[in-house]
Amino acid sequence: MMNDWIIKNNKLTKEFVFKDFNDSMIFINKIAGKAEMLDHHPKIINIYNKVIIEIWTHSENKITKLDYRLKDKIDSIVI
Repeated sequence: MMNDWIIKNNKLTKEFVFKDFNDSMIFINKIAGKAEMLDHHPKIINIYNKVIIEIWTHSENKITKLDYRLKDKIDSIVI
């Protein structure tokens, strides 16, 4: 189950819920590859089967086009 991305505290935020911890870790590892390709790294919070992603451009302390590019790449991940 996935919610939509929201803007919270000047960050793109989304919560993903998976079947179990293993699936959440597979997802996180796939995010790592996408983030490295863009050289842009999200904040990732993992609680068992739940993954919360926060994206913003740290150097500008706001959401930029690069954040939306990473968001789209994360949304394209299939488990």
